[in-house]
Amino acid sequence: MSNQSMYNKAFWNTMRTQQEIYSEMSNMKDSTGSYPAPYEFMHSYTPALEKENVFRRIGTVVKTTSPEGKIFASTSTGKAEWLSEGVAIPESNDTINQFTLNSYKLASLTRLKHTFVTDNKFDIEKYLKNEFARRFGREEENAFLNGDGVDAPTGILHPTEGAEVGVTAAGTDAITYDEVIKLYFSLGKHYRRNAVWIINDETALYLRTLKDSSGNYLWNHSDNTILGKPVEYSNYMPGMESGNKAIAFGDFSFFWIVDRQSLSVKVLKEKYILEGQIGYASYERLDAKLIVPEAVKVLQLA
Repeated sequence: MSNQSMYNKAFWNTMRTQQEIYSEMSNMKDSTGSYPAPYEFMHSYTPALEKENVFRRIGTVVKTTSPEGKIFASTSTGKAEWLSEGVAIPESNDTINQFTLNSYKLASLTRLKHTFVTDNKFDIEKYLKNEFARRFGREEENAFLNGDGVDAPTGILHPTEGAEVGVTAAGTDAITYDEVIKLYFSLGKHYRRNAVWIINDETALYLRTLKDSSGNYLWNHSDNTILGKPVEYSNYMPGMESGNKAIAFGDFSFFWIVDRQSLSVKVLKEKYILEGQIGYASYERLDAKLIVPEAVKVLQLA
């Protein structure tokens, strides 16, 4: 049996409180008494997390074991060129920027009935996978949009470190067809190639009914696009109210998510014993940042 398989088996024995993790795996325990989720679990957990958090699908995820420090990223405007034989390859205008990203802790505590935990027919792995993905994915998505950088990441909508305002709408609770067009073209053409729209359900309903003067819909209902670009939904996006940034449009591959420590879990056997329950304290450490602010533009209402 491989070390990974041994650890996976030992981890789930511990989650079911059947026995302590094997002695040869004890060095996996961290200072809080938590164990990192095994590879087999993370293989199915990561797609579940992506379903709950749109930015894990459209952003750039960087994994590092360093607890803190700088991340280096290249902002390149270089291009390939046709050359005659013997001609030197011209240098590109590559700028290497460094960003300080922190190691913010996101945590959650869930409980299960002891009878469920000890029942081998109960799929505890599936339950915890879905529960952790829902809790962590949704709160990540919220912070990735609205985080203020205090004990949490700095979000895309941050007033000074987030996306640039491409269009300020004339209205306080309405958006015009022309304003959406202007937002589209406010984004640099090299960022438009892979751009997507992000809106909440309220704004989506509004835009689905928006027409030009000839009665043509802005929204292409056949392929769920606006001006040929796909639409993603997040109900953590602000609604159409005065001062809100109701639409984001851009290339979100320039939004970097830095996973410094993936999911770890501690079993709380005694804490809830009087209620006949077992607790699972879980946490992860990460940060995120829009490394090129001009890669995303937002529409802000007046």
